[in-house]
Amino acid sequence: MITIKGLQHVLLDIEGTTCPVSFVSDVLFPYAHQQMPLFLTDQAENPIIQEILIQVFDAWDHDTDPEALSLRQKSFKKNTEYAIKYLSWLIEKDRKLTPLKELQGLIWRQGYEKNILKAPLYADVPEALKRWHSAGLKLSVYSSGSINAQKLLYQHSTYGDISNLFCQWFDTNIGSKQIEQSYAKISATLNANPEKIIFISDRKSELKAASEAGFNVLFSQREGNPETDNGDFVGIKDYAELSLFPA
Repeated sequence: MITIKGLQHVLLDIEGTTCPVSFVSDVLFPYAHQQMPLFLTDQAENPIIQEILIQVFDAWDHDTDPEALSLRQKSFKKNTEYAIKYLSWLIEKDRKLTPLKELQGLIWRQGYEKNILKAPLYADVPEALKRWHSAGLKLSVYSSGSINAQKLLYQHSTYGDISNLFCQWFDTNIGSKQIEQSYAKISATLNANPEKIIFISDRKSELKAASEAGFNVLFSQREGNPETDNGDFVGIKDYAELSLFPA
């Protein structure tokens, strides 16, 4: 049993922390990739989509990767066809570009609303979230997926809609998850001292950045995660073994 007292906030990653990596990699990403051409065509006049594509092409204009540069053929035009080429390449390379995340979130919304998608949370997660929430702790999310995508996942989970348990949502618009400054910004947004916040993630690079910002951290050791060695961090496999208490 791991017991940590004196907290105000629990900050949670999603993939590999509250939801299996396989759902994101094997279900969500392929679904968004498959639906993207039709979605962009159908939503071509949508101002939100138009703004996202402006951001995509701006990122491409500044992308110095040789492969990204080679995609820009002589007949290059800033249209949907070429946007899909770059977006597909970003997905293939697992590049976490913010406008791509926004677009994926919009596509996933359609899938969730049609009941094609449903997020399989780990069995111990819903009870633990409710327990911590009832104890007076404030729950927040920090994921590389867009805030809209985060909310959709918890609204359409295998345990029903538990999105109301969370008070704040953070994505890469606040900064990279691998740098200390992002966690300092989160601490300021939550209006809480860093030592009153615990961050749980399956990535040691993220935990290192959070700990440098003064956060308490735990390494998520879930079956199927890419990283299994907790290194210098305390690992947690089951939230039934995790007792968190407010100050």
